[in-house]
Amino acid sequence: MTHLRRLVASLSLVAIITALGAACQPSGESDSAEPHLVGGSDVERGRYLAIIGGCNDCHTDGYLEREGDVPEADWLMGSALGWRGPWGTTYARNLRLTVQGLSEDEWVTTLRTRKTMPPMPWSNVNQLAESDARVLYRYIRSLGSAGEPMPATVPPDQEPTTPYFMLEPVVPER
Repeated sequence: MTHLRRLVASLSLVAIITALGAACQPSGESDSAEPHLVGGSDVERGRYLAIIGGCNDCHTDGYLEREGDVPEADWLMGSALGWRGPWGTTYARNLRLTVQGLSEDEWVTTLRTRKTMPPMPWSNVNQLAESDARVLYRYIRSLGSAGEPMPATVPPDQEPTTPYFMLEPVVPER
């Protein structure tokens, strides 16, 4: 349960990315229509977003269990640990393979428009500034292609063959 609590807390970190961007504009820059992070190289900013956005929590196998003590070379290769709920069972994709198959513009469009199954917090990710989506892409690409594709979504009426977290609401009796 501790890992699940940490996961829920870290998923909410994605929501602070936009707010942080507003505070990170360089001095002298007028208010832009879209907050974004600045400073450092694109790859450094993308790495920072991946960390504070909690990307590793799901997309890096064992990251939560080892409290982040996973070599960066192993980051963002997905996890075969499923997330099962009324929608079925979903898996955190191998982002390093995903970005290899998308142009930067396609990645930005995906992050800004995709709506799919839990537990991915798409409603938060959809708010990511375009400039931040681009540096995240550049960071993930800098890691290189590695790992294997993760399992496909398992429909709700089928039992997954992998380990999984069960995410079902429980309504207490009154």
